[in-house]
Amino acid sequence: MLGAADNEILVRTNAGTPMGEYFRRYWLPVALSREMPAPDGAPIRVKVMGEELVAFRDTNGKVGLVEPRCAHRGSNLFFGRNEECGLRCVHHGWKYDVEGKCVDMPNVDPDAGMRGKISIKAYPTREFGELVWAYFGPREVMPELPQLEHGVLPASHRYVTKRLQQCNWAQSMDGAVDTAHFSFLHMPAPAYQSNAADNIAADEKRIGWLRNDPRPEFTITDHEVGFVVGGARKADGKDLYWRITQFMLPSHSITPSAMPGEVYYGYTWVPVDDESCWIYIYGWHPDRPISTEERARFDKGGFGQFAELGPDYVPLRNKSNDYLIDRAQQKTISFTGIRGIAEQDTMAQESQGPIADRSKENLTATDIGVVHFRRLMLKEAKNLRDGKEPAAAQHPKSYRLRSGGAVLSGELSFEEVMQQRFGSATGKVVS
Repeated sequence: MLGAADNEILVRTNAGTPMGEYFRRYWLPVALSREMPAPDGAPIRVKVMGEELVAFRDTNGKVGLVEPRCAHRGSNLFFGRNEECGLRCVHHGWKYDVEGKCVDMPNVDPDAGMRGKISIKAYPTREFGELVWAYFGPREVMPELPQLEHGVLPASHRYVTKRLQQCNWAQSMDGAVDTAHFSFLHMPAPAYQSNAADNIAADEKRIGWLRNDPRPEFTITDHEVGFVVGGARKADGKDLYWRITQFMLPSHSITPSAMPGEVYYGYTWVPVDDESCWIYIYGWHPDRPISTEERARFDKGGFGQFAELGPDYVPLRNKSNDYLIDRAQQKTISFTGIRGIAEQDTMAQESQGPIADRSKENLTATDIGVVHFRRLMLKEAKNLRDGKEPAAAQHPKSYRLRSGGAVLSGELSFEEVMQQRFGSATGKVVS
């Protein structure tokens, strides 16, 4: 369990909080690039770590991320005109560029002393991997973008989306580093005999290994941008079925599901506020394009890592409709009666409440990844509070990592498993 004081540090990310200041030392996704598809298009509202903002793509294609309040009399720039390399307030025509500078004041005398001196808050942005990234920290320590593998590949090799999660970022992140739950949460119902690949992204052999060994043995290896955790279950004969997960600071993860030759999947969590977060999800294949059939399945959702989405990237199955749980299917088809791995994860995490009370937990040996994640985040946030800048942010190339599944001899160490599966002890891509 976690004490109440540490739980507060872990979950609070508004400006001025230890974790909030820590997050602000990293580049974070704030939107999908396709949400602003064309220059001079409609602005969009963005909320990150409790801060209300407006994003727009200017005439030259550059994305601006600015506070919504016009410096004149406070009208909201979301309703502004995006034109001629700036966002113009419709109240009195003041216009702001992507750096927040007021570049036009049509109701102000040309000789007025205030001209050229007015600005609103603006944050640096970059685009990478079909995501718009922003940096919210001090400019003097601004790092480079993390070089996640999906972003360095051709667009044809990746699929990128997002979904809203209605709970604190950290309890959703807990689920990413806890791979033991797959033996229950994502299983077919015990009586279900048909091939379950239409419901979960695993073949019959993997389903059997997951079901038959609900207590995997875990090994953790730290690296310069986080850690990798491997969970070993008994497979056939003397082999072990390894499911290996990456965690990268401050809130990235790569799933344990991809067997050799399959699509890799990753996530990035970004707090909206303390009771909700965006999850940016990306699938990629380093050696081939994502096929038309795969894209169609990802677009539809309800399979694997991609939820079936309604308007505004909110899952169709959500807490307002009890995730459309089907009690008859829970008895006969799936362990939960809820369709979709992403939706099942969401239910488990959101059902803990908007902010989980970790002081009431009773953890077990299979929660080692969760414990390691929490300790690392608390250590990092407290170090920054004490004046030590995060080192991981200064290693952007070390974010090019892989994880996934493997069936290998039980006589191999975790390091040997990593070397055989990924070619390096940490999963770092060796180019």
